Amino acid sequence: MEFTKKILITGGAGFIGSHVVRHFINKYPEYRIIVLDKLTYAGNLKNLDDCIDKPNYQFIKGDITDKVFITNLFEEYAFDGVIHLAAESHVDRSIISPDEFIYTNIIGTLNLLNAAKNIWKEMDGKLFYHISTDEVYGSLGATGYFTEETAYDPNSPYSASKASSDHLVRAYHHTYGLPTVISNCSNNYGPYQFPEKLIPLIIKNILEGNPLPVYGKGENIRDWLWVGDHVSAIDVIYHKGKNGSTYNVGGNNEWKNIDLVNLVCTLVDKKLNRTEPTANKLITFVKEQQRNTLIL
Repeated sequence: MEFTKKILITGGAGFIGSHVVRHFINKYPEYRIIVLDKLTYAGNLKNLDDCIDKPNYQFIKGDITDKVFITNLFEEYAFDGVIHLAAESHVDRSIISPDEFIYTNIIGTLNLLNAAKNIWKEMDGKLFYHISTDEVYGSLGATGYFTEETAYDPNSPYSASKASSDHLVRAYHHTYGLPTVISNCSNNYGPYQFPEKLIPLIIKNILEGNPLPVYGKGENIRDWLWVGDHVSAIDVIYHKGKNGSTYNVGGNNEWKNIDLVNLVCTLVDKKLNRTEPTANKLITFVKEQQRNTLIL
């Protein structure tokens, strides 16, 4: 079969990435989808078990921080597009090990940009799509939403590294004419999410009878986005996004952390057929200063 496009999806064995891969493979059988993943703790090939027999799927294990490897990969496959999801992505881990976030999120993105810039002699039909986070905007207040015009105000090594990679993508668009789009999403949730993130962590800890850590008084507000809705937005942005533009993707679904944890407790109790509220007794309030000692 002759494919009309060859698309590289980095971080494709991870949580969001595996959903993107599955969607593109099934919806666009005329696209050849090359999945690149380092297979760290957050990447799992089992997430893609239902894709391995598809004729337009190919998996490659590799590290985006390896400049020579990335250059050779672009030369061999001559990709038409990149959907870049590979990233270290957990705030608390970035507090403990910031170096990993700098290497992967900044140097890794730089390597991909340089490879695209050097290989794509003809830019028509090419696209570098960088998927980022709304963490680059800082903390959301009690009212209002982040917009594409919101000033960057990163507050953690993770968000600072993602902000830097966003700026690099914009710089390569304006400096070298590289065709790019960026999207900044809110907190995703859904199947295959690694249990360091809030919702799967709370579910896992309830089932195991472990404490449910909530920072401060749980007053921090987050917008929550179903991963399937995010994937639909990624599809639209990839195919219809304006070159050089940035798009925010959210769920219009804001919750205080404590309210969300209480809701998950109620739902899990119901799922377990408990007649009395039980899970919320495991809630443990943790000082913000303890974030550097906990992996959540």
